[in-house]
Amino acid sequence: MATHKGRGSYGRLLAAALGVTALAAAASVWTAQAGTTEGRGPQAGASAPDSRSQEKVTKVAADIVHASDAGARGVNITIDDGPDPAWTPQVLRLLKDNGVKATFCMVGPQAQAHPDLVKEVVAAGHRLCNHTVSHDTAMDGKSEAYQSQQILDAERMITKASGGVHSQYYRAPGGAFTPYSRQLAASHGMRPLGWNVDSKDFERPGVDAMVATVKSEISNGPTVLFHDAGGERSQTVETLRQVLPWLKQEGYSFGFPVR
Repeated sequence: MATHKGRGSYGRLLAAALGVTALAAAASVWTAQAGTTEGRGPQAGASAPDSRSQEKVTKVAADIVHASDAGARGVNITIDDGPDPAWTPQVLRLLKDNGVKATFCMVGPQAQAHPDLVKEVVAAGHRLCNHTVSHDTAMDGKSEAYQSQQILDAERMITKASGGVHSQYYRAPGGAFTPYSRQLAASHGMRPLGWNVDSKDFERPGVDAMVATVKSEISNGPTVLFHDAGGERSQTVETLRQVLPWLKQEGYSFGFPVR
């Protein structure tokens, strides 16, 4: 599993700038620091948890999962850092057009700012994954109290924004897992989630390069990493447009990471 330690600067800045009590007022700061032009601030009035959509939280395994519930030829499409009003709807349309369900690893303040998109993700049959509050890729060097705040505060934001649906996975920013964070997430029903194929879309290397990466590395394992926020994502959208049909043609099916 690759790491993205070079992406930690904006996460650390946000973590320094935000206290737990100030998160609501800074819900779109992470996206701005990551290089997007997020035009909408936090939306008040995210729906309170709906008892009809509440999921029972049960402890899951704490080891990092890569496998797919779709079997040996299964592929897990995972989408990180959103939701984002510019890119998440485009990704959702592509997934729908190709009959693909994906796992969306959401940053807490982004979910809080765009509860309509979180609900749209859930309504389409996709799964939620907790991607922390501040996207701090150096959080594996921080205190357990800090790690707990990052994970549990994000989960509260995501669950509220979704209308009561809990994250089924936890993905540490940049792969910055610790034994403590894995155990904490697992005890709250979130299986630690890794990846096998990094599309490198965060670096925007060009669509051809990204498509080639997925095609050449899918034999490494089933879980493929993309992003729908944290920057301009037109290359990601076009890569998905090309890669999803190719995977089908090659005999792959789409599933979710095992829990």
